[in-house]
Amino acid sequence: MASLTRQISRCCPMLKKNSVVNSAKQLRKQTVKTWTLPLQQSGLPLFCPSRYSCQVALKNSKTVLFDNHVRFCSSSTKLNQSPDNNSSLVNRPETEIISSSYTEALLEEGLEDTLPSSPFEEVSEDEALQIRAEPPLPFESFTLQDYVDHSETLQKLVLLGVDLSKVEKRSAAGQLLLKLDFEKDIKNIILFLKDVGLEDKQLGPFLTRNPYIFREEVEDLKTRVAYLTSKKFSKEAIAQMVSGAPYLLLFSVERLDNRLGFFQKELGLNSQKTRDVVTRLPRLLTGSLEPIKENLKVYELELGFSKNEIRHIAHRIPKNLGISKRKLTEIFDYVHNVMGIPHSVMVHFPQVFNSKLLRIKERHMFLKFIGRAQYDPKQPNYISLEKLVSLPDDVFCTEVAKAEKEDFCIFLKTL
Repeated sequence: MASLTRQISRCCPMLKKNSVVNSAKQLRKQTVKTWTLPLQQSGLPLFCPSRYSCQVALKNSKTVLFDNHVRFCSSSTKLNQSPDNNSSLVNRPETEIISSSYTEALLEEGLEDTLPSSPFEEVSEDEALQIRAEPPLPFESFTLQDYVDHSETLQKLVLLGVDLSKVEKRSAAGQLLLKLDFEKDIKNIILFLKDVGLEDKQLGPFLTRNPYIFREEVEDLKTRVAYLTSKKFSKEAIAQMVSGAPYLLLFSVERLDNRLGFFQKELGLNSQKTRDVVTRLPRLLTGSLEPIKENLKVYELELGFSKNEIRHIAHRIPKNLGISKRKLTEIFDYVHNVMGIPHSVMVHFPQVFNSKLLRIKERHMFLKFIGRAQYDPKQPNYISLEKLVSLPDDVFCTEVAKAEKEDFCIFLKTL
């Protein structure tokens, strides 16, 4: 009897080992069955025959797999319980298992989009050709062209007619546009400009010349327009001024008031004539005042015009206020000292100061050559300065010089 007991004790370790091995095999089978159950129920293959891994994602896949795992753990616990080790196990509450109908409902809802492929997967040449890789956004660039494909704001500005190649040449203008959102920062400004009176075709050139208007608040812009309206500028005049001088709306009300006061005081114009002058040449309000102050002194002190004559010249041709001093003095010297035209005649035709000196010389010398250089309005065959400088060559030859254009061209070759 004792020998039988010793043999049984020797066999016990082997029996325990065999039991552990069998339990491990049973656990592996149960695990494989549990984690492959969702794929089997959905009718999908467990492995893909291609070299790509199956990219399958079930709705609420984490929940389904977790539920199966809980079911497996509960069942495996029951399988491993035996009368011999019941005393060593801790009593645990049975896990609530979600019904199979709920799991089937999740499976019937369909599949989500496929998971993104791994970056280490190999692709064929055909697939590689179909991949469209967008260039990265540059950290620094000398042109806005590099950012157009990435910026909806720049794309819409281009559609409006904005020339980005000119905008990027302006100081800090490119950085400003890249920081703006079209809906939040630009749309209201464009609607305001439309209300002012700018047409669709004028928006592009306006924004190209003045992209800094996007820094301004709409309420401030409305205040400046309201000021011009209070000074009895018509809506058409304001639209013309804004279009002709895009920086006008960047000026504060105080600055605009000072500019209008300057021209009214220095030129001695009444309110109506002052409005007329700045409407026809609105950049007088936005440009530097120093050249204008210098020209006013040149007209009076160097050229000998009276204040009343200067007022008449400025009202007739406002552009004469901004002519360079050199051009102004050279034209006056030739017209007055060579051609012999007095101040009173030049005052009635102030556009002569905006003409090219070479054209004046060529035509005067030709008229003198053919004996028709007569500029006294009291004498016959009078030739006005307006016709002398404004008409094209063919009209000048036939109507003023009474000669053929070929003769005029031959004469120019002799100069």
